[in-house]
Amino acid sequence: MHRSQSLRLASYNIQKCVGLDLRRQPRRILQVLGALGADVVVLQEADKRLPPRPAALPHFVLDEAGWQIADLGGAGSLGWHGNAVIWRGEHIALRATAHHDLPGLEPRGAVRVEFDTPIGPLRVIGMHLGLLGASRRDQVVHLARDMERLEDMPTVWAGDFNEWSRQPVLDHLAPMMQFLPPRASFPSPQPLGALDRIAHSAGLAVTAHGVHAERPAHIASDHLPVWADLVRST
Repeated sequence: MHRSQSLRLASYNIQKCVGLDLRRQPRRILQVLGALGADVVVLQEADKRLPPRPAALPHFVLDEAGWQIADLGGAGSLGWHGNAVIWRGEHIALRATAHHDLPGLEPRGAVRVEFDTPIGPLRVIGMHLGLLGASRRDQVVHLARDMERLEDMPTVWAGDFNEWSRQPVLDHLAPMMQFLPPRASFPSPQPLGALDRIAHSAGLAVTAHGVHAERPAHIASDHLPVWADLVRST
């Protein structure tokens, strides 16, 4: 849905399109994406695990539904380290893309996509942080330092932060970002953990945010998508 003065951004760990019924159904994920009403979606686990890491959610399936895909490198992959960014609507234009290597024992990375949007320039950082608490903290600090070196631009962080604590364990490590209150999104049938998070910088405000639990999201992945409606702030 096009909102001239706002933009809906969502984050969704699609678990390689394998649902809780152990069936790989990319079009079921697409059904969830359609119901979200989002303009921009940050995806995690968008590619299969083994090299050459082909897209779990095929490009042609997204193309047929009118989604555009940020080219983040990797022949045949949808994203980088499984992180992808898609959008739809003529009111959004791609400006630039980049990668951020992240520290830790596991191979992890974040992606950066910059847009021109109805609410002005917008930088989107998509991430899937590590399983170890020390790695997650290092990764957030690393990204915060990277942000300080970039041109000033309203920014959103979104992804699977893999953090079970409801306390601001990671929030204070990136003081330039305002983390939205945690909402449980995992596991999808009966959410207990607020693993999926969205944060925003100065220049943006959030008018509403939540977790999308409409069917078939309860079975399409082990995570539910989270969303936020963004507006420009002064």
